[in-house]
Amino acid sequence: MAKFSIFFFFTSILLLPLLCNSFSPENPTDKRILVLLDDLAIKSSHSIFFKSLQQRGFQLDFKLADDPKISLHRYGQYLYDGLILFSPSITKFGGSLDLASVVEFVDSGHDLILAADSSASDLIRDIATECGVDFDEDSSAMVIDHTSYAVSGSEGDHILISSDDFINSNVILGNKMIEAPVLFKGIGHTLNPVNSQVLKVLSASSSAYSANPETKFTSPPSLTGSKISLVSVVQARNNARILISGSLDLFSNRLFRSGVQKAGSLTKYPKSGNEQFATELSRWVFHERGHLKAVNVRHNKVGETDEPAMYRINDDLEYFVEIYEWSGTSWEPYVADDVQVQFYMMSPYVLKTISTDQKGLYYTSFKVPDVYGVFQFKVEYHRLGYTSLNLAKQIPVRPFRHNEYERFLTAAFPYYGSSFSTMAGFFVFTIIYLYNK
Repeated sequence: MAKFSIFFFFTSILLLPLLCNSFSPENPTDKRILVLLDDLAIKSSHSIFFKSLQQRGFQLDFKLADDPKISLHRYGQYLYDGLILFSPSITKFGGSLDLASVVEFVDSGHDLILAADSSASDLIRDIATECGVDFDEDSSAMVIDHTSYAVSGSEGDHILISSDDFINSNVILGNKMIEAPVLFKGIGHTLNPVNSQVLKVLSASSSAYSANPETKFTSPPSLTGSKISLVSVVQARNNARILISGSLDLFSNRLFRSGVQKAGSLTKYPKSGNEQFATELSRWVFHERGHLKAVNVRHNKVGETDEPAMYRINDDLEYFVEIYEWSGTSWEPYVADDVQVQFYMMSPYVLKTISTDQKGLYYTSFKVPDVYGVFQFKVEYHRLGYTSLNLAKQIPVRPFRHNEYERFLTAAFPYYGSSFSTMAGFFVFTIIYLYNK
């Protein structure tokens, strides 16, 4: 027993650095991803996309969506950092996974990629609805475009469309412009107008509509024009990220390698923009780009270095915060000119834009307002494509003590004069009254 205790002690000592490293918060990139498939053949038909994730250090766990052993957490701890649902036709997940657990997984700050197609089940549609996206109610409808279709796939139905209407954001799609159009074959969706966290990443053209390509119209299509979103993303308030695509084929090897020529255009691209588009989007979804952190938040009186327990009204103070961005391999200084700090009590008494030294340090100085109470330094930073920063630090502000006021105030000289003139007048009146006959 003693030998076992000694062995266990030394084993724990040896493994401690490894355990600390594996749970280190310094690396925000999700590494463990559960991939649920309708058919294991998708693993090979979409292998280029999966290989790009693995080459970037992600550990993919492939399972059939109806596997009875599926579980996202064990003993109160999540087993995965991200979830990829490439199982559009699944009607019921296996194991302990269901709609509520997927929503809870995202609510706990984890990331999700969901791809659907014309066979999308009610379960997949419900998950998308919970994320702020509504697929076309017609289960047989697909996005059709007789103007912006791909010439190579045009056999009359025009359901293989060519889209280049991307979101204008280098954070989400990377600094390198996607030159070739993206091939899309699937179903369209709209964004919930109440949910401000959902963004269109790839939109349909103004000539597109959603309908069943095998039947004639009996009524006007419910989804038309550029309000149809092909691919959307969600930046949740807890900084979880979601990607929702109406096409599973968009991630396939076939469309990755396929050439593309947009109808009405003479330019033919030897390779579609699908691979670059999907890769850059996955970088953003799994926090390899656009992830911010704030450290070393501090404040002090001007001319001092120690942080005080409280301030006095009209004190001059300085505020500092360091902000860094994850580049995929390391933390780099984040440079922006729109970071602001509030000195807040019920409402902001001071609102100032913070200057930066271009090396990650943001700083400013201001005078404490002539109001005493409990204030907060607040930084609420929300920028398209970046994780949100919500910093708050509480500090009380006191009035002057009785012995800290100035003895004579310049503004009070008229009152001083009136007091002394009243006393002098009373003295003169008394003398005259007593001694005048």
